[in-house]
Amino acid sequence: MNLDSEIFGIKVIGLLIIILLLISISGCSSNPDTENSKASENTQLVESAQEATTTANVASTDKNIIALESNEPMSSSAKVIYLHHSTGGVIWDGGVEASIANYNTEHGTDYSITHLEFPKSSPYGWNNYPYDYWNIWVNHAGTSAYKKEPTLEILTQTYDVIVWKHCFPVSNVAADTGSPDITSSIKSQENYKLQYNALKAKMHEFPNKRFIVWTGAALVESATNAAEAERARDFANWVKTTWDEPGDNIYVWDFRDLETGGGLYLLPENAVSTSDSHPNPTFAASAAPLIGQRIIDVIEGRGDN
Repeated sequence: MNLDSEIFGIKVIGLLIIILLLISISGCSSNPDTENSKASENTQLVESAQEATTTANVASTDKNIIALESNEPMSSSAKVIYLHHSTGGVIWDGGVEASIANYNTEHGTDYSITHLEFPKSSPYGWNNYPYDYWNIWVNHAGTSAYKKEPTLEILTQTYDVIVWKHCFPVSNVAADTGSPDITSSIKSQENYKLQYNALKAKMHEFPNKRFIVWTGAALVESATNAAEAERARDFANWVKTTWDEPGDNIYVWDFRDLETGGGLYLLPENAVSTSDSHPNPTFAASAAPLIGQRIIDVIEGRGDN
């Protein structure tokens, strides 16, 4: 090969190298800025995904920290609010406050309990049935009182445990119609169940707080009939076996069973009279320490035992 041929070959090789370099620089796109933009967008997407994952993990961790497990003890200075009308007032007078105070003295705790008529006769009205708790706590939830009655958003700012119940007319349970209505004040199982399920969801919004719900107070035999009483007992059983969930922040105290001995009616020996469905003082004196101990067990993480 002569010199001219060698020079020509070198030029060809050089030209090919330049072409290859140009292709490499330009890539597959005729717009390098677009590729740079896409690369930047991909980086941002990855970073956003990583940030979202981190945020989710932090939120999950926070939730685990904030939500108090049902078997964990609460503060040794836990505050309790006991909501009631006349039946609950009779039990309160039987020595509920004293039972908590005695426990504090014996165990070095500082639990406090206060009672409150809920709702009051005015302006709301003297009704404390499933509809009324739903109406105040769910239907009118928020940081403002409804007809001067505290919502759960208000109560949970001060109290760690909220005890609530119904008075004995709750056991005048009408037959179901097949058309349940959560907004109805008619006392029927179908309406009660809708209202209780909504109340449960509401109470679950406060995982650091605990709630104790009494099964419905019973009626003396003369104040009801067998069909009503059976429906009342059926609802109480539903509350205990279906509505109540182990491991959550809601606990049941089976007041009805104490009053009736498992039967349909408030036992005569537990009532003021055969025509008055209020519990008598003797029964109240025996029941008060039991609700007191139930409250303590819930505070100390034994509520599901």
